Amino acid sequence: MEYTPKLSSKSGLLPAANSLSSMNKQSYSARDAVYVTLKKLILSLKLPPGTAISEKEISLEFQVSRTPVRESFVRLAQEGLLEVYPQRGTYVSLIQVDLVEEARFMREQLERAVIRLACETFPDEQMIALEQNLARQQECKIKPDDERMFQLDEEFHSTLFAGCNKSNTWTVIQQMNVHLNRSRMLRLSSDHQWDHLIEQHRSMVLAIQQHDAQTAERLMQEHLHLTVTDLAVLQDTYPSYFQ
Repeated sequence: MEYTPKLSSKSGLLPAANSLSSMNKQSYSARDAVYVTLKKLILSLKLPPGTAISEKEISLEFQVSRTPVRESFVRLAQEGLLEVYPQRGTYVSLIQVDLVEEARFMREQLERAVIRLACETFPDEQMIALEQNLARQQECKIKPDDERMFQLDEEFHSTLFAGCNKSNTWTVIQQMNVHLNRSRMLRLSSDHQWDHLIEQHRSMVLAIQQHDAQTAERLMQEHLHLTVTDLAVLQDTYPSYFQ
């Protein structure tokens, strides 16, 4: 399909380039550092869907050779985050609605099962982590930070899986989440009314504490089904971001 290029801004990439330099001082190879940084920029929508990027631009911004950039492009294309068109260029992929729905469907089935397990038994350590997470979500609502709220949302759900000894299942879910996560990030950044999201999380924790599996599962289903409603609104508001 045709893309309308939205050239990435230098001001948006420079902080990431500085971050990459810091990563290189650690254990990351140049290839891994470029890959991790670009993926974060795409998932956080700092590189929006449809953005045109080039090996030359990225290598200059990040002060690395073209080889690690080329290898990173290949990995990101394999994950569905970049589209490479010979003789035309490379673009951040549009958000594919069918893949958003498929990832949501998988998450709903697995998370409903996991929260039922959590209602049977859930370690005190993870329960404390959930309560601390809720407190940080509340703080984030007072001083809105889209990326931070997204991270806290992810942390909340991953803690449920960890508490049920299902961390590997959570890792598998992440492999299908790239399009869903971008739509979630878009939702959080376009509307800072996060009260309902936080209240749903709080009600889930209460249901777990009360060993109320039926209520917990219903809450999880309603929580993840919001993606369907949100997606329709986002498509109307940002039609150029979706495929």
